[in-house]
Amino acid sequence: MNQTTERILLFKAYERFWHWAQAVLIIFMALTGFEIHGNYTLFGFDRATQLHEMSAWSLVVLWVFTIFWHLTTGEYKHYLPTRKGLWEQLMYYSRGIFSGEPHPFHPSTAAKHNPLQRLAYLLLKILIIPAIWISGLLYLFYNEWARFELINAGLSLEIVALIHTAAAFLILTFLVAHLYLITTGATVGQFMKAMISGWEEVPVRHHQSEDTTDKPHSSL
Repeated sequence: MNQTTERILLFKAYERFWHWAQAVLIIFMALTGFEIHGNYTLFGFDRATQLHEMSAWSLVVLWVFTIFWHLTTGEYKHYLPTRKGLWEQLMYYSRGIFSGEPHPFHPSTAAKHNPLQRLAYLLLKILIIPAIWISGLLYLFYNEWARFELINAGLSLEIVALIHTAAAFLILTFLVAHLYLITTGATVGQFMKAMISGWEEVPVRHHQSEDTTDKPHSSL
C-alpha cells in the first residue's frame, strides 16, 4: 500500500455472512428448482422439492434478519438511489471498461456501492425478491386458495408458476452479472477479497470526499 491509498473496513462481519449465505442458498435453490422442472435428475423429485422448500424458508429467515439489520444499523442508506455519477457509471460499463479507462467510482464507508449498483440492488429488493417471495408462498399454499377465494379472483397456478420462474431467472441473471463485475477490479480477485476479509484498499482522496448517501439533492 502506498501513501495515496489506505485500507478501510468496507464490509462488516454480518454483511459478509449474509452475502455468502444468500449466495449459497440461491445457487442451491436454482439447482433443486431446475430439477423440479424436470431438467435433470440429481436428488429425485420428492427430495429436490423438500430441499427447495427448506432452502426457501432459510432464505426468507435470512432476508428478514437482514432487513432488520439494515434498518437498525442505518446500512440501508448505501442502497438509496442517486443521480450523482450515474451517467459516468453507465458510460464506464458500456465503453470505458473495455478501453482501460479508470473506474469513476471508488467505495468508501459513506458510499459502498456505485450509483448503478444502488439502482440494481433497489430493483432487486423492491420488485424481484417480493415477486419470488409471494409467488413461492402462493405455490406452496395452493390448497388454501379456496379459503381466500383466490381462484375466484382469477388467479391460476400457471400464472403463479410463470411469475416464480421468471423471477428466478432474473435473480440468476443478476447473479451472473454480479460474478462478472467482481472480476473487473484492478486485479481479478480484488473485489472478492473485500467480501471475504471486509477490507478494501481505496484512494485516500475518494475515501475522504466520497459521500453520496446523505445528500438529499442527489437522491432520486
